[in-house]
Order: sequence, then C-alpha cells, then structure tokens
Amino acid sequence: MLSESSAAVVAATLPAVQAHGEAITGRFYQRMFDAHPELLNIFNRSNQATGQQKAALAAAVVAYAEHLTGGSSVPWGPILDRIAHKHASLGITATQYTIVGRHLLTAVGEVLGDAVTPEVAAAWDEVYWLLACELIAREARLYTVAEVPENGSVWREWRVVERTQETPDVVSFTLAPADGGPVPGFTPGQYVSVAVNLDAGRGQQIRQYSLSGRPGAAHWRITVKRVRGTAGAPDGLVSTVLHEQVAVGDTLRLSPPFGEVSAIGDGGPLLLVSAGIGLTPAMSALAHLAASDPERPVALVHADRAGAAHALRDELPGLQEGLPNLSVRLWYEDAAGGELAGLKAEIDDGLVDPELIPLAPGAHVHLCGPVPFMALVRGGLLRRGVPTERIAYEVFGPGMLRD
Repeated sequence: MLSESSAAVVAATLPAVQAHGEAITGRFYQRMFDAHPELLNIFNRSNQATGQQKAALAAAVVAYAEHLTGGSSVPWGPILDRIAHKHASLGITATQYTIVGRHLLTAVGEVLGDAVTPEVAAAWDEVYWLLACELIAREARLYTVAEVPENGSVWREWRVVERTQETPDVVSFTLAPADGGPVPGFTPGQYVSVAVNLDAGRGQQIRQYSLSGRPGAAHWRITVKRVRGTAGAPDGLVSTVLHEQVAVGDTLRLSPPFGEVSAIGDGGPLLLVSAGIGLTPAMSALAHLAASDPERPVALVHADRAGAAHALRDELPGLQEGLPNLSVRLWYEDAAGGELAGLKAEIDDGLVDPELIPLAPGAHVHLCGPVPFMALVRGGLLRRGVPTERIAYEVFGPGMLRD
C-alpha cells in the first residue's frame, strides 16, 4: 500500500506525469539502452521502433499510480499476472528491476525538471517499487513451478524434427528436447518464447508463440506466421529468421510454457473464437479435448482472409471425428473455394458478425487474434449477456483490451 504522504504527492503530480508520459518513457528507454545495450536482446525492437512499447509503459505506470491512489477500480491482480507471465517467458531477473527503476526515475526528473522535488521523486520511487516487488514475487513463483534453477536460465535447446509449410506465410515446427529429456506439460492457451540470433552480429531477439499441438505429446509444436512489413513498418525480425533459415535438424532456444490464460476453461460448453494466426491455441485446445473430453460441446469460430490462408485447416475434419459435439463456423473475407472435403462447417463471406456467433448458455469463451478483432467480438458477446469473467483472451505485444 502506498504511504499516505506519498499518495497525496502522487495524486497531485499524476496529471503532469500523464501529460508527459510518452516523453518520459521514450527518454527512459534511450537512457537504459545507452547504459545497458545488452538489454536490447530482451526488448522487442519492432515495438520500440513503432513507439508502441513506450506508449504501453507510460499507460501502465499511470494506471498503476491511479490504482494506488484510489482513482481506478480496475482489478490489478489479473493484469499483474499477465505481465509476470510475459516477463518470466523472457527470463527477467530481479536485478533488472533495479536497472529499470534507476533509469525510469531519472527520466522523470529529466523531462519534468524542477517540478520533481526530492519529495516528488521519493513518492514516485515508492510507486515503482510497489509495482516491481509485486511482479518479482509473482515471477519467482512462476520460475519455481517451471523448475527453472535458482539464478539459472529459462532457455533450453530444442531440435526441429519436422517443418510443415501450412500456407505461403505460415510454417509449423515440431520440436523435441535436444538433450533427450522429458517434454514438459502445458495448458492449451500457453505459449513459449523463442530466442533467435540475428544476422551480422545484431544480437538476439525474442518472440512468444502459442503451442499449437496437443499437451502430453512426445513433442511440442509452434505455428509461426511470417510478419511482412506494411505502412513503413519493418518485416518481423524473428518470424523472418524462422521462415528463411530454420530447417529440420536445427536447434532453437525455447523457454518453458507460460501464460495465465486457459483456452479450455473449467468445463461446460466451450466457444473458441480466433482470427488469422490466433487459431493456434484453439487448435491445441481441440486436440487436447479430443484426447481427454471428447463429448464436450465445443464451437469453433474462425476468421481468415480465405480458405487458402487458413493454416491447420486440414486438421479440422479429423478433429470433428474425435469431437462429435464440435461445430465449426468460418468467416472468410473471400469465401470462394473455402470448402474442404470432410469438413462440416458453415462458411460465411466477409467479416465476423458477433451476433451470429453460436453461443451456448454458460459457455466459456476464449479469444485470440488481432486486438481490434477481439475487441469487436468481446463487445458483441458482452452485449449478448456473456459475463466478463467467462471471456478469456490472449494479447501478444503491448496492446490490451479495454472494457
């Protein structure tokens, strides 16, 4: 809990920090990377280049300060869990919080100038360390559960045993531990981080990919969409390496599975809604249920550009055989040629209409896809009476859904 004296100072200075938030976080990243260039190997350079990361950090710091001063009723437990899982998948350490705190608070002083008195600096330092300590504690528990050695690395070598070109822009990698050890279990909806070395000595980059295969199998599978730059944005650094350079027999460095969102819920009817490459946790959930709970009522709703762009689509007829209560509804922007032999599905032309999504009473809902798509679907389901707590979703990158 924020001390009473600090709460008053933070409340009084919050408007100034909010108004200059992105200038502060922009200066923070510049300072930190100048002093610790090795941290560029952890942070997503694409999000840095587009400004998404500094905007997200500024919004998070302001929102947490509002939470501590009673200006926000948003429950922070789930948000902190989400951040902690992402941090654990990157191998973030407690020591790194000291580095971040020092440069962030210095950046506040540099941007706001004389307005940052010793009293103001102390109050915002207290805000930062309350947030940091909560995250450090959560991440320590996650490392323990994942059996990461104390002061050890989250990274493990995995060998590519199969590579499948699903569509021109999507490839699946089937992976087995290079050390011949056991394959950890996971829950559908969880993801792993993949660390790759960039060409020309440009260091390392890390991205998260949902596990798209069945839990309990003798291997893992990730399914990766190639990110092609548009509107001046660069091509995806990691997806390009994976598509162009990784072959059967190569090794990749993967983290343990993390992610607080379950794609299968707690029993009862299940609604899986995805778009594009967001189908990966849904496919894992279907494979899991086919093996563990085949009679469960499940509805799969997926949106894509066209049938030819719909990755892993060929697996759906087999999953329907193993899940007799599975219904499938597909929306293709171009529905021509969308039919698939053996697949029983409704296929619609155009964009998803949330009012037409099949919805069983009491269904648990899992969403995965671009943020605007999930916001559209979630808003429609909320209007149809689905409780907020029964809609789970996964966001990759710095974006978050807003109520």
